[in-house]
This record gives sequence, C-alpha cells and structure tokens, in this order.
Amino acid sequence: MTEAAARPGRLQVWTMAIRPRTLPVSVAPVVVGSAIALADSVFGAGPALAALAGALLLQIASNLANDLFDHEKGADTEARIGPPRVMQLGLVSARALRVAIAGVLVAASAVGLYLVSVAGWPVVAVGLLSIVAALAYTGGPWPLGYHGLGDAAVFVFFGLVAVNGSYFVQSGSLSWAAFAASGPVGLLATAILVVNNVRDIDTDRAAGKRTLAVRLGREGGRNEYALLVTGAYALLLVPWMALGHSTWVLLPGLTLPLAVRLIRTVQTETEGPVLNGALAGTAQLTLLFSIALAVGWLL
Repeated sequence: MTEAAARPGRLQVWTMAIRPRTLPVSVAPVVVGSAIALADSVFGAGPALAALAGALLLQIASNLANDLFDHEKGADTEARIGPPRVMQLGLVSARALRVAIAGVLVAASAVGLYLVSVAGWPVVAVGLLSIVAALAYTGGPWPLGYHGLGDAAVFVFFGLVAVNGSYFVQSGSLSWAAFAASGPVGLLATAILVVNNVRDIDTDRAAGKRTLAVRLGREGGRNEYALLVTGAYALLLVPWMALGHSTWVLLPGLTLPLAVRLIRTVQTETEGPVLNGALAGTAQLTLLFSIALAVGWLL
C-alpha cells in the first residue's frame, strides 16, 4: 500500500482533530441548564440552541488548539499512547490548524453576538473569558494545563459557566437551582480530563507538562478521578435536601453501575487503549448523567 493510499481523507483527518468522542462534555451542561429553564417556564429554543452551538464551537476550538500547542511544546511525540493527534502525525500543518481555530472562533463569536442581543452585555464578558480559556489551556505564555490548573478550568467553564450561562441566556437571570446542578456536571467534566492526564502522565512529565496528575502522581490522579465521580452523585443531595426538589433529581443514580465500572478501570489499568475507552466512557457517563438529571428535574 502506498503512503498516499494509507493517508486518511480530509474529512477523516479533521474529524480526528475535532475529537467528537469528547464533545458530550459540551452538550451535557446545556441540556441541564435548559431543563431547569423549562422547569422555571423561561425556556427559549433559540437561546438554548445558540448556547449549545457556542459550547460545541468553543470546545472544538480548544481541541484544535491543544493539538497545535501540545505538538509545538513537545508534549505530543511518537511515544504518545492517547488517540492520534493530527499535528503529531503530520496530517495537518500548523498554519492550517491556526486558520481552522480562527474560523471556529469567528463562528463562535457570531453565535455570541446573537446571545448578546437576547441576554445583554454580560454574555460578552463570559464569551471573552471562555475564548481565552479555550486557548490558554495549552497555549500562551502561561498555559493552564502545564501548571496544574486545567482541572479547575474545566470545572469552572464546563460546569459552573456552561450550566448557569445556558440558564441565563434563556431567563435573563441566575438561579440557585442552576448553580446547584452545575456542580455535579462540572465534576464529571473534570473527570474526563483526569483520565486523559492519568493516561499521559509519563509523556507529560517528560515534556515538562505539570498537570495535576503529574503533580499528584499516578495513584493520586486515580484517586482524584474516583473523588470527582463519586462527588457528582453526592452533590445530587443538594437540590433534593437543601432546595426541596423531588426525589426524581436522584434519577442519575441509575448511571451508577457505569460509574463504578469506570472507577475500577481507571484504578487498575495502565494500557493506553483501555484508558482511551475509559475516557470515552466518562464522556458518555457525563451525558447520560446530565440527561437523567434534566429529566428528573422536570418530573
């Protein structure tokens, strides 16, 4: 087989770069925020869809930026055991990735302008901070992921900001209910990152990428994952006991068997392909948990 014949097609290459198996982490918080808006009779289909589009675009931009910056910083090498990265494989040039990142951010900004027209200028501040975070995870002079702050950034932006922001653009206000629901979603979103960092702990350490998993060590990273996942279920007690919602908000408990299997896998496995499966499984858990939470909130 010639090199040209073995080379993946353009669509396959860009799909690889976008990393669709990670995208449920953007869908989940919008589902939860929109369900709470619906329960409060403030749901708006247009703002909800725009929030979803904006969240997906920002994550795609972040995924592309990580592919670019991790390669340039030497974190992605032939020793990588995670899913393939297009820069590391030589499938896309740095210039093409930069153009793609810019294009995705322009599209996200267009969505943001619509949301500003609906919900006002606070959306501008949130949007700008989200763009900075998307690029600063692995890019810029002080990349968050290289200094152990990636976990906190994911919790804030894929949990607190995404759930509360989705609610805000539909209602024009904030609510304790949305804030309470954002915690479990943020913890599970962070758990996705932790699987990634535990898997890459050796290559990250060699490249000087001081993720929290590198700082804590493999066992510490595994324990962090277990705490994040179990913490998400524990926080379901807040809307039930403190905010007086019905026991239906505990519906995500149905996903516990999947959560237990994933915790066991992360605690015991070191093989890259197995942990890649755990990463995809944690993204699936995040979405299923969030859908169940949304349904439970409406019952």
